Amino acid sequence: MIKDIAKKIKQYCPNAVVLIVSNPLDVLTYFFQKEYQFLRNRVIGVASSLDSSRFRYLLSKKLDVRQSQISDAVVLGEHGDTMVPVFSRVKIDGKSLSSMIKSDAKKTIISETRNYWKSLRKYKSRSQFGIAKNTFDVIYSVLRNKELSIPASVMLNGEFGESDVCMGVPVIINKNGITKIQEITLNDEEREMLATSAKSIKKYIKSV
Repeated sequence: MIKDIAKKIKQYCPNAVVLIVSNPLDVLTYFFQKEYQFLRNRVIGVASSLDSSRFRYLLSKKLDVRQSQISDAVVLGEHGDTMVPVFSRVKIDGKSLSSMIKSDAKKTIISETRNYWKSLRKYKSRSQFGIAKNTFDVIYSVLRNKELSIPASVMLNGEFGESDVCMGVPVIINKNGITKIQEITLNDEEREMLATSAKSIKKYIKSV
């Protein structure tokens, strides 16, 4: 289905900026890009920004601070079980999070971020409102040419040491789609987790 959609968009609207929102997000973004065979900056998988919002919310609960006090809380990698909440860059009121949180708390937040959707199902709900807000932000950025810095899934070509895979990485978006992939500094543990996440996505791609 996604290949057929890509063919039709390529035929009738070849200069479109395309947002992928359906799951499995990274796999569908990959196959769309492969079929579309167009500039990678015009195919954007929207989900990592939602995961990042959840990560920030869970940090605010754990640390009993307002979300507005938290900066640089991003989630990279797969929109799924191997997503990578990046703790090393998080700041609370401009101060590094590292000295404020213990390893056990980090493990708990990683698990809760990855399984956030399951908690919604307990209340017979879904995450349509969260992803709608994040998708709107990207659409607004493209239509109004307002620069937006978020993590999103895009085809990688050597960035973060990965190629031929789509996964969530920090990007800058405007009317042209993705204008820049930001290769932020990660610690050793986060780099290893991101490599594992890429392997997981590639495994799913090969299984199709």
